[in-house]
Order: sequence, then C-alpha cells, then structure tokens
Amino acid sequence: MRIIPIAVAVCVVSGALAAQAPAPAVSNPDDRAVREVVRRYVEAREARDAKAVAALFTAEADQLVSSGEWRQGREQVVTGSLASSAQNSGKRTIDVERVRLVSQDVAIADGRYAITGGEAGDRRMWSTFVMVKEAGTWRIAAIRNMLPAPPAAAK
Repeated sequence: MRIIPIAVAVCVVSGALAAQAPAPAVSNPDDRAVREVVRRYVEAREARDAKAVAALFTAEADQLVSSGEWRQGREQVVTGSLASSAQNSGKRTIDVERVRLVSQDVAIADGRYAITGGEAGDRRMWSTFVMVKEAGTWRIAAIRNMLPAPPAAAK
C-alpha cells in the first residue's frame, strides 16, 4: 500500500521537474532561420536602423498593429515601425514560442511581444509573423500584433 503514494509522489516530482526543464533545442534549419529573422527584426528596430529593418521584409509586406493601423508595403512598415519605436519608449522583446512551416517556402512564427520599462508602463501582446523564403532567404511578408482581450462574459 505504501508503493502507491510513493509512485504518485515520484510522478508529481518528475512532472514538476520536466515543466522547469529548458525547451528542447530547435533542430530544423528553417525553424532556426525563421526565429533568427524575428531576432534580427527586434534588434534592428531597437537600433532604429531603417536599412536593417527594410532588408528583412518583402516588398509587399504589411503590418497590422494593435492600435488598428494597417501599414501596407515595406516603406510604410519600416517608417511606421520606427516611428512607433520612437514614440513608445521601452525595450522590445519577441519570444517566439512556435514556428509552423506551412510549406517549404512559407512559415508562421508566433511569439509573445513585450515592451517593458517604457513611460506608459509595460505592454504585453502577441505577435504573428508570416514569412516567405525568397531566393533561399526568409523574409517577413506580414506581421499581426494583438493585445490580449479580456474573457467574454458568460451568458
């Protein structure tokens, strides 16, 4: 009879340790490349480097931001992104949680987007990137930024 409580305790401890273990390393080269594009986007945006930001996007890229503004075309995306960074102080991070390869040339990357340490307080959002592979290089075709909504009221 003592075996059952001990087995349950071992399972609970094992589960807790597994939950704290670091995420497994990403082995797919396209997955790694897509994550790297997101990292470079954040880095270029934080550096306010218009050329570096522009180099990451397709010519027809678009971005729908949490305020509802829809930036269409690479020039509007770059200009709007840099203007937003200048207006909204704080450090930006995007932690990609999932990359899904829709085809060998199309990927979707979802990540938690945070702006921390700004004058307006911390903002926590969600960001989805649609990427396409052009001439062997992943580029951003679209970004969708979303603010979490409160749960709907029960009826």
